[in-house]
Amino acid sequence: MAGIFSYESKFSKIMFRFAYGCYLNLLWAICSLPIITAGASTTALYDVAMRIAEDREGDLTQQFFRAFRTNFRQATTLWLILLAAGIFLGTDIYVLLHLRAAATGTSAVFWTLILAVVIVACIAYAIELMYVFPLVARVENTNRAMLVNSLLIGTHYLNCTLVVFAIHFLMAVIAIRFFTPILLLGEGLCAVLSSYLLSPVIRACATPPSEGSGQDPQED
Repeated sequence: MAGIFSYESKFSKIMFRFAYGCYLNLLWAICSLPIITAGASTTALYDVAMRIAEDREGDLTQQFFRAFRTNFRQATTLWLILLAAGIFLGTDIYVLLHLRAAATGTSAVFWTLILAVVIVACIAYAIELMYVFPLVARVENTNRAMLVNSLLIGTHYLNCTLVVFAIHFLMAVIAIRFFTPILLLGEGLCAVLSSYLLSPVIRACATPPSEGSGQDPQED
């Protein structure tokens, strides 16, 4: 029994990951409160979460705020772009649903097709949100390249994308329908779990082919 609770046991390491997730969720939530800083806060969260996944974690607070300051400008710019895009897409969905409901015949078919296009755009938008901030935390590039690469990586590594989405979706379902206090872990735990998939994918994409091992992690 003592072995289970020893510092080096698998059980203890799992419990530490849950504790890290809870603490990181608190830092993330506080630093995201002004809304405008949510991008920098999410980037800092994934910077630390990927360190945890790579067993390179140190002082979580120090690492979080270092990443927050270092990536603040780019992460904030990208967040504002994505926030505007999200508002635009959300408004489109709302308007199109009402237009489709009120239409009949050919008009209903037309609005249904337009709605389908917007839904595809929403899927691309979700992929951007899942990858762009972890990418900013690990790679230096232009804003345009970050957005383009996020979409390309997310569509190429579909297995990783689907699992990361499932982690966040499951957390939302549990919080809304079954156990609201799990929000104490919230995005922090999601980021830690997701980073075990995102870290090798981003590392593989950021490493020149001549330096890589030749393996393509999580490739669909």
